[in-house]
Amino acid sequence: MFDKVKEVVEKYNKLKKELEDPEVIGDFNKFSKINKEIKGLENIVNLYNERNKALKNIEENKILLNSEKDEELKEMIKNDIEELEKQIPILEEKLKIELIPKDPNDDKDVILEIHAGTGGDEAGIFAGDLFRMYSRYSEIKGWKLSVISYVESTSGGYKEIICNIKGENVYRIMKYESGVHRVQRVPETETQGRIHTSAASVVVLPEIEDIDININMNDIRKDTYCSTGAGGQSVNTTYSAVRLTHIPTGLVVTCQDERSQIKNFEKAMKVLRARLYNINLEKQQQEIGDIKRSMVKHGDRSDKIRTYNYPQNRITDHRIGFTSYNLDRVIDGDLTQFSEALEIADNAEKLKADSEK
Repeated sequence: MFDKVKEVVEKYNKLKKELEDPEVIGDFNKFSKINKEIKGLENIVNLYNERNKALKNIEENKILLNSEKDEELKEMIKNDIEELEKQIPILEEKLKIELIPKDPNDDKDVILEIHAGTGGDEAGIFAGDLFRMYSRYSEIKGWKLSVISYVESTSGGYKEIICNIKGENVYRIMKYESGVHRVQRVPETETQGRIHTSAASVVVLPEIEDIDININMNDIRKDTYCSTGAGGQSVNTTYSAVRLTHIPTGLVVTCQDERSQIKNFEKAMKVLRARLYNINLEKQQQEIGDIKRSMVKHGDRSDKIRTYNYPQNRITDHRIGFTSYNLDRVIDGDLTQFSEALEIADNAEKLKADSEK
């Protein structure tokens, strides 16, 4: 492990020197790229330095202990050594986790899609509840959420809603939300108090830039039409809404959230890029035989990942067997407990796989 760490430290020091190069300082893109690389290595370097400092302090204390005559001071030194020795395995465990290969998409913004599933009107209402949950969570995390397109359900909520979330490490945290979310509760329309089960699917895709995936614009058919949703006086009077069809795959993306056709086109292209990237990624994973990939890592949308049981105020994540009785707080945006538990479980799986190599 420490051979890897030393390589990281060497790379870190080399990059720090490159930042002092006048040519790099004058090239904003290159300067930003190197800065980003340095930031990605900082945790490993800091943990390694902290471990080395603790080891050095232990050795110095042991030398001091051998020469000290005062019993009270000797006891204090012994306690100090014990505390430092406890820190070593903790720091080394943190180093192991930091050395796990990172998902290259972890620092990207995301495209979030929520689709009502089985359960009729109640599924649409639940999709709306999930959207509100992620909106509140975004506020708590300091992220910016903006709606790209939506189709309202007849009894409230949404048949489908697609949005963009921007912020720090959004995909790293939100990728675990992909999958089928199930709700168990008594709908408002239920007269006999029976509990119904409904579902909604959540898809989280990394926002992909032009450099990440090459799209031939000749493969895209662009149609414009009048907006039919909210939009003030411009609704149904200007052709601001955009529909993009990717001819080779048949993928269709629409956007009418903005009054400007250009802005709607840009938003639609973001969704299209993310979906095409995801298709290519899934093909690559199948080709290399990665069929057994962990549900914690990818949350296959065809499988139930989480159940929200309102009568018991209980929420359970089935991938890691994690249950909490604070559904009211979670549905109001307090997802941190689940996000952290899923990331810990994912890291544990990766560490296990790495040790078996």
